[in-house]
Amino acid sequence: MRRLFMTIGLLLAVVTATAQVSYLEMVDARQVPTDYIAPSSLTPVDGTHQYMELDGKRVVLYDYAKPGNGRVVFTASDVIMSYQKSPCGTMAMYELWKDGSPRTEIYRHSFTSDYYIACPDGSTILIEDVRDISFSPDSKFLAMSYQNDLFVYNLETNEIYNITDDGRWNHIINGTTDWVYEEEYGFTQAYAFSTDGQEIAYLKFDESSVREFEMMRFDNELYNAAYRFKYPKAGDDNSIVTLHVYNLATRETRQVDTGAEIDQYIPRIGYTPAGKLFYYRVNRLQNHFEVVLVEDDGSQRVIYDERDDRYVERPNAATITFIDEDRFIVREETTTGWFHLYLHSVADGRLNAITSGEWEVTQLVGLAPNNKSLYYISTEQSPEERHLYVVNLDGSKKRCLLSKPGYWRVYPSADMKYFAAEHSATDCYPTAAVYDANGKEVRSLMLGDVDQTATPAYQRNYYSFTTERGDVLRYFLIYPKNYDPSKRYPVLLTQYSGPGSQQIENRYTTDWEETLARNGYIVACCDARGTGYRGENFKKVTYGNLGYAEVQDQISFARHLSRQPFIDASRIGIYGWSYGGFMALGCALKGDGLFKMAIAVAPVTSWRYYDSIYTEIYNGLPQDNPAGYDDNSPINFADRLSNNTRLLIIHGTADDNVHFQNTMEMCRALNAAGKQYDMMIYPDQNHSMRPNDMINIRQKMVDYCLENL
Repeated sequence: MRRLFMTIGLLLAVVTATAQVSYLEMVDARQVPTDYIAPSSLTPVDGTHQYMELDGKRVVLYDYAKPGNGRVVFTASDVIMSYQKSPCGTMAMYELWKDGSPRTEIYRHSFTSDYYIACPDGSTILIEDVRDISFSPDSKFLAMSYQNDLFVYNLETNEIYNITDDGRWNHIINGTTDWVYEEEYGFTQAYAFSTDGQEIAYLKFDESSVREFEMMRFDNELYNAAYRFKYPKAGDDNSIVTLHVYNLATRETRQVDTGAEIDQYIPRIGYTPAGKLFYYRVNRLQNHFEVVLVEDDGSQRVIYDERDDRYVERPNAATITFIDEDRFIVREETTTGWFHLYLHSVADGRLNAITSGEWEVTQLVGLAPNNKSLYYISTEQSPEERHLYVVNLDGSKKRCLLSKPGYWRVYPSADMKYFAAEHSATDCYPTAAVYDANGKEVRSLMLGDVDQTATPAYQRNYYSFTTERGDVLRYFLIYPKNYDPSKRYPVLLTQYSGPGSQQIENRYTTDWEETLARNGYIVACCDARGTGYRGENFKKVTYGNLGYAEVQDQISFARHLSRQPFIDASRIGIYGWSYGGFMALGCALKGDGLFKMAIAVAPVTSWRYYDSIYTEIYNGLPQDNPAGYDDNSPINFADRLSNNTRLLIIHGTADDNVHFQNTMEMCRALNAAGKQYDMMIYPDQNHSMRPNDMINIRQKMVDYCLENL
């Protein structure tokens, strides 16, 4: 059973001579009084209001509405890592933890693994070292990827065969995505079965023209080795992506014409309830998004078209939701400047707006069984909160079902009759329960006794301030225990600041920064211009000029804090990771000594070094907008680092996302400028400092703050 919090301090030891309270001591001291069945761990069973839970070597079936011990529906010989039933319900596919995980990680979302298929006759099929495996809708086939080719397993004849044969590492990928699609579009399975299970549509990625990036691996070996993979940087060649359809009966493949332009993105393929193939099409500049339907005769037509002068937010599987053979729902922001839901018809185009107002729908949860109303999460009560609503498809009879102030996450049953939901706020610990379709609680998911009066010792306190430019920004402060407003405290600004992100949220959360609050520091955070959930104009103001407005705003925030009577203006620090690391460097270098200390983890130091999809959507092509790439690059103003600012740069050498190159070039510029700084390097660790150093880095940051701030 998955629990929300894990006490890792019992498993690891930290020796520190500087911290009054170490990071792991903070983890142990949080004493979160609530424990519950995490709603995200519940796997709904199709067509029912039941769910499955993995419990060691067992799979247990529960009813959303009824508490109890559940019913064991499957038992394995070892701990079950994942489990899913076939669409027909007579087979199951699962992974086992046998002397360790069978998974071999590739990148952030991708891995290969070994899968067991439990058959109706009691036999078991083992399929080894494959990825992106799935059942066909009729449960007659399995599709999977192996070494860049797409394979099919016929479950009736036990025949396995490849449907592509040109897959080759760093050249051709069939049925799974390349690095940049996986990272920026967030999916790896690049194939889809047709509704009747007779066809498989798949994407082919031709990486031949994409330049290779090389990372050095050390791995405790006598001779280190280079790892090479295809990584398209801003302005350079992407994979050429083509769409193909394989017929399972005739074993023939045809290519689908996706238009004359090959320098484009196809970030999703699928089949409508009517059985028609569709695909997304996005141009290289990412300011034109189309959904294209392929008719039975092979002809095509655009059933949805969205354009913007700056960019259209990256579409995903939840952007378009088909209701029936004709109607679909779109979550879109360009019409009004706020993300809302719209009802469309394949035959007639847009029918009506379902939601409207100066707030945003953040998630379409699902449709009611009668397809006449839908459930969604939105920011209507506050940009910093999330609440569940139900509304008719014509926009009428809107009701808020989960209205308690704070942040709600909702996980519905397959038949949409119940919701498992998690709630928290800055002044209350997380709780979880099951609710019916009208928002009435039917049972708790809490484990053990719950102290409903307990409140977190270190809460976020929310405020607003107006910058010199007239922009109103929201921020929070976390005060130390026994805070005395007559005293002056050092403060650490923690921020990310990336496009569309959000950190000012009314929910319970904690990370390493709480250790500083436990050591007498104030922790501060501000959402600068460019962040999300306050409308399109607020978010897109940074377009073409990443790092300009955001750095201005964070420096303004530091100045605002420096004027407060309870802040020691000589002891202001700033921290960030990834985009936040880019920002921490920018603020430290442009702050003219305002910041006594800065920590930049895995920072982007020039957007010329980052990938095509992410960078170009926000900054355009470097060939068209060189100033947007260079004018805000920390590398180009390294000479502005004040002698009064202590700077720590941290990076993992095996970071396939923000390459170690970024830090090396930053160091080159700082060295050339004669500047002094500190570094912490993590050999063979990725962007998250995995697999070994997630704890070590947090303790390093705690120690550095206590020593230098």
